[in-house]
Formats: sequence, structure tokens, C-alpha cells
Amino acid sequence: MGGSTLSNSPLTPGVVAGRLPAATLAGNFSDHEPALDRHEARVAADRCYFCHDAPCMTACPTGIDIPLFIRQIATGTPEAAAKTIFGQNILGGMCARVCPTETLCEEVCVRETAEGKPVEIGRLQRFATDTLMAKGAHPFTRAPATGKTVAVVGAGPAGLACAHRLAMKGHEVVIHDARPKAGGLNEYGIASYKATDDFAAREVDWLLKIGGITVKTGTALGRDVSLAELQKNYDAVFLGMGLAGVNALRCPGEDGPNVRTAVDFIAELRQQPDRAKLAIGRDVVVIGGGMTAVDAAVQSKLLGAETVTIVYRRGQEKMSASGHEQEHATSAGVRIVTHAAPVAVRGNEVEFAYTAEGLGGLELTQETFRLRADQLFKAIGQTLAGAPEGLRLEGGKIAVDATGATSLKGIWAGGDCATGGEDLTVTGVKQGRDAAESIHAALMG
Repeated sequence: MGGSTLSNSPLTPGVVAGRLPAATLAGNFSDHEPALDRHEARVAADRCYFCHDAPCMTACPTGIDIPLFIRQIATGTPEAAAKTIFGQNILGGMCARVCPTETLCEEVCVRETAEGKPVEIGRLQRFATDTLMAKGAHPFTRAPATGKTVAVVGAGPAGLACAHRLAMKGHEVVIHDARPKAGGLNEYGIASYKATDDFAAREVDWLLKIGGITVKTGTALGRDVSLAELQKNYDAVFLGMGLAGVNALRCPGEDGPNVRTAVDFIAELRQQPDRAKLAIGRDVVVIGGGMTAVDAAVQSKLLGAETVTIVYRRGQEKMSASGHEQEHATSAGVRIVTHAAPVAVRGNEVEFAYTAEGLGGLELTQETFRLRADQLFKAIGQTLAGAPEGLRLEGGKIAVDATGATSLKGIWAGGDCATGGEDLTVTGVKQGRDAAESIHAALMG
């Protein structure tokens, strides 16, 4: 649907609320991978070989010392393990829930290579970080005030990580974010069952306990504040506003009332406390092959959609969603159709053409088929919207060097809006953290 899913449209009669009882919905959206208890964590930690040349540590974008934190859990000091994690990744609690560990640290675990069953690094990380966060205290303190101020645009993973590291260094930071709540991707862009109990908001509140950070929500770059103003009023600027634009299907009918973006659907679901009020189609089609497509499809099924189909233009091995996530989708009852692209949206049906690799790349064949779709969700990637003038772009994103510096002096960028951004919380954290170190070095001469 083009607008809210909270009411039925006469043009989409198959889209209704309350397909499942409230109790069933509560179960469907409960924590899909419950936390380890203390005994389970000790047992899981004992499987680690504590490799000296740990491939898992190399595979972690933020470079967490994984053998060290697991050894700290094994010796009964999970709070120390958490500090090891947070020292590299201040959003380690969320990353423990949403990181594709099966394609990062756990994929290269020696246990995985030898036995096909890795050490449960993600769940151990969650155990440690949850243990420390439950105590309410913040593990880091600020350095003496430097008198320097930094503006951060975007309260997502990159912006929060950058702000926290700068605050630790003694700088004053003001975060400007266009949305009503801080958190970015973590608050608005991931499946609800991956981060239950309002964890994203609680993590932001915990992070802000470092002090020295002011968050101004409802403030958009280009609408409420300009880059020139930020340059004038602050000693440095970090841009981490993510990607607000959405790619088009480029086919007739995509502006129809039953078509909407998957990111909007996921955001609405994340912010709706009563899921029984969320309307969902009987037949749902999701176009795309990434994590957003999987999250939208699985949650459609959990809301009570009878048939849910992901359609991707290339082969399943080319999907950016990991094999683990693809299996999760199919086990939830989602069908995955590959080598097909939409050519027209015709009312409550979508026409697809099969694709084939040609000399000029992917080509549409003459063979077509149709799928019924009370709702069609687009999950074919997002684009940078309203990039400030003067910034050099590369591949449709803000061009940055290895330190996160942009083409304009005094301005850094990171996360999805910058080159190297990968639509992953952990990558955003790394880029924000590293940019903060570069900003600090520049400010202190």
C-alpha cells in the first residue's frame, strides 16, 4: 500500500488487520534466539580453543578480541568480557543480535572448519553485553573537556559510535537526526523478533550515559539545518545519515496502492506496539535478495499472510542475504523464486519475466508468469537522498578515505551514506569509531 497499513484500502481488499490472535502474534514476534543463561554460556565458552592467531577476530569488522572475551566468560567474569567487547564496538549488544555471524566470525571459527559447528560467538557476546548492561552503569568515563564541539548528522550505528568515542575523548557532541527517535537502522530497519523488548532504544539510553552527547531528533540536514551552518558552528562534522532514497522497480504500475517499500513496512512494524492492528495481505510478494527482503517476507508470514514469495532477479547464490537467513525464511514458510524480474504491476497481480545472463549482462526473456499480490514490497536497495553540495560522490555515496575524511576539510562521513557502507550495524560502528579517532587527532593537532 502506498500509505499506512493500519486501515484497509478499498483497492486492496485482501489487506486486513488481525489475521492472527494477539497471543499467536506475541509468540511469533518473541525473541527468536533466546539468551544463554550463565551455565549455558560457560559450556559454550569451553568449546573455544582460544586461538592465538584467531581467524574469528580477523573476520570481525570491529576487531573485537574474541578469544579474550570468551576466556573471560569461561573464567566467570562476563562483565570484563563485555568491556572487552564495548572497547571496540559500543553497540556490541545489538550486533550480538543482528550481526550475520554465520558469514563473519563464526564462518571462520576453527570449530566450524573441523566439525561444522562453530563456537556460538554471537550468543556469547550477547550474554556478556546483556550482563553488564543489566547493571545500569556505563563502563567508560570521559577524558577532561577539550573545549571542542562536533556535529554528528544521523543517530544510527555510525553516528552513535562516532559520538560516543568523541565524548570519551572529552569533546562535546550534538547529534542531529531526522526521525522522531534515535537508533537509525537498529530502531527502524531490522526485524522485530531480532531485538525484542525495545532493546534498540534501551541501548541508546545506555550509550548516552557517557555524557557529553546531546541528541536533537526531528532535525533533518537540508531541511532544518544546512551543512554550512554546521561547519560554522562546530569544530568538525560527521555525516552518518544513512540512505533515505529507495530504488524504483522501473515498471508500469509500481505506484499502485498495494505497492510500498519494504523499509517503510519494517519501520512501521517496529514502531507499532499492537501488531494485531497491522494489516497484511493474504498474498504478499517481496522483490529483492537482501536482508531487508528476508525481514519483510518473514514478518509478513508472522503477521498471518497465507502465501509470501521473495522474487530475486539472479540465482539464489547471488542473494546478499546469507544462506542462514535464506533458510530461516524458507523454514518460516516463505517461497523464494529466482531468475525473475518484475515487468508490470497489474492490480493485485505482478507480472514477471524470467531472466538470463546475456552478453550485455542480465536480460529479460520472453517467458513470463504472474503472482497474486495483495501487497508488493520493494526491497531492491536504497540510495543517498539530498547529498550536500560540494561533497565528492563515488558510486552514489559520499566518497571517503580510510579515515572517513571527505573531500571537504573538517567533514567526515561513515555508515551506509559513505563508500564502504554495507547495510550492517557492525560496519557502521567501525566507520563511526574510526572517523572519531581521525576527528580527535585533527582537533588536537
